[in-house]
Amino acid sequence: MFEIKLDDARYWRDCISAIGALVDEGLFNITKEGISLKAMDPSSISMVSFFMPAKSFSKFTIDKNTSIGVNLENLGKILSRTRDDEALVMKDADSKLSMEFIGAARRRYRLQLIDVKKGAEKEPNVEFDAQVEISGDPLKDILKDASLLSSYISFKTAKDQFATSAHGDSGELEELHGKDGNIVKKVEATKNADAVFNLEFLENMVKSCPVGNSVSIAMKSNEPLKLSYKIGDADISYFLAPYMED
Repeated sequence: MFEIKLDDARYWRDCISAIGALVDEGLFNITKEGISLKAMDPSSISMVSFFMPAKSFSKFTIDKNTSIGVNLENLGKILSRTRDDEALVMKDADSKLSMEFIGAARRRYRLQLIDVKKGAEKEPNVEFDAQVEISGDPLKDILKDASLLSSYISFKTAKDQFATSAHGDSGELEELHGKDGNIVKKVEATKNADAVFNLEFLENMVKSCPVGNSVSIAMKSNEPLKLSYKIGDADISYFLAPYMED
């Protein structure tokens, strides 16, 4: 049994939106430390790893460690109806997830829990050669620019530089960013890194990054990328396999 409360229901809505950008269902592990999830997307080329500490909640009571399987699409639809200034209380009740929104009125949903295969237990073991810290909003713009020409984008790092490029039948785009503290806040590279990634997946990964937040990108040539940011106290990381031409 568990009962947890968030004073601002929008916080949980935003977290679920970030997770649901890649996966349709997930297994949440609830322990005294907080709530975590690791899951692969249906195509198995990307993975999401999420952790929200117990301190994020105004109430966090559990009898024992537990796991609940949830259809994230259905959960996201319910959370999309969150009003401003609503609190959210969640607890398990007869194989259902009870969600009570408390504001000007009280609304209670009960979402059927589902059987979900145990998610990915470990994150990809990659010794990254480069790490870039970039403002989230400009990164979203970079990806949108590239999507005008291609379904893929190339990321390249060198000392104090982060370069992106996209090539398609109608043309090509190249962008070069130095470490200026405004867009690119940090570039650390023990070795240059270069890889190509699916743009749709990347756009889904960053769309829930809060306005004003930074995104960390860890890379190694032709290895899975790690992209991570924070939503309040919650940590969310994505891993994406590179595109390899036949």
